[in-house]
Amino acid sequence: MADKKGGPLAGIKIIEIAGIGPAPLCSSLLADMGADIVRIDRPQPTGLGFEFAGPEADVRRRGRPSVAIDLKHAKGVETLLRMIEQADALIDPMRPGVMERLGLGPEVCHARNPRLVYGRMTGWGQHGPLASAAGHDINYISLSGVLHAIGTREQPVPPLNVVGDMGGGAMFLLTGLLAGILEAKNSGRGQVVDVAMTEGSAYLALACFGLAAVGEWSEQREDNFIDGGAPFWRCYKTKDGKFISVGAVEAKFYDILLRTLGLDPSTCPEQFDRASWPMMRERFAALFEEKTRDEWCALMEGTDICFAPVLSFSEAAEHPHNKARGSFVTVDGIVQPGPAPRFSRTPSSVKGGPPPFGAHTEATLQAWGFSGAEIAALKSEKAIGRQV
Repeated sequence: MADKKGGPLAGIKIIEIAGIGPAPLCSSLLADMGADIVRIDRPQPTGLGFEFAGPEADVRRRGRPSVAIDLKHAKGVETLLRMIEQADALIDPMRPGVMERLGLGPEVCHARNPRLVYGRMTGWGQHGPLASAAGHDINYISLSGVLHAIGTREQPVPPLNVVGDMGGGAMFLLTGLLAGILEAKNSGRGQVVDVAMTEGSAYLALACFGLAAVGEWSEQREDNFIDGGAPFWRCYKTKDGKFISVGAVEAKFYDILLRTLGLDPSTCPEQFDRASWPMMRERFAALFEEKTRDEWCALMEGTDICFAPVLSFSEAAEHPHNKARGSFVTVDGIVQPGPAPRFSRTPSSVKGGPPPFGAHTEATLQAWGFSGAEIAALKSEKAIGRQV
């Protein structure tokens, strides 16, 4: 039976400095898991996140209050430092050196709170020849070797920003923060967690690096068994112009795939005969185009072929499996992924949609120990509050 604790991280206090890319996603995970996390937004609109589409569009801002503080104002910096004294962790999404120039670098923060875990999220890392250069997900996964392996034979294809920003960034920031918080509870001492998307994305490809090291990975795209080169690990177009995916790597699953396609395994080449792969890809492609996606689902979905329809974002939320598990939720009219992973006793939950920028400035500061008079004075001096 579930406890009513608001999630496994209830009681953990975290401050998120507003930024783009992986930091907001990491913060969403922390908020869903019950952390008392506060996002520090800027006083004026900046273009961070999806402001161009309206604040409700950036669902990575969901579930936590927004506090507007001017970090270029001395009293704004002092306000944040008072909050940091109470926090378990701080999320810094800025380029190296920015927080130091604001007077909020690790040394200053640790002087106020020695147990603070200071999470730094960048693309290139805190040091190195490229540390201060601008970049985005596509650049970070280029440097890590990952982008070279993804795409068609002719050229690499960016896999959205989920490999560098979200996988190599947000997930490694989350891991580092939680590990640091656990260690600090034993030692009483915080530390800096340096998360680089180049390194995180490379780590995600750990198995591929291992295969490459022993000559079992071709540097030609669509030439390996998990990059679309193998006929049994590939997407195929169906009669209605949609797509399905198969991942029948194991021999017993491949056998079922062949038989369901109407092929006699005894007359087909060996599964890992690479020379036959181009011919078998063409053969499979012709067969899959004989039926619609729904017809193939009726034949293959739920079997051990390792099959799934290739769904759009809007279709994914309506799939029976996802609906049965409640994998997607609707918050403020926006359909979006629900909390993951799942906890049996202290379940995560979405605490609310993305709020207007700075909407909780006064209430949050009061909850963090500021008096009404202090808040009023800070607001009158424009150290806090949204200033449009």
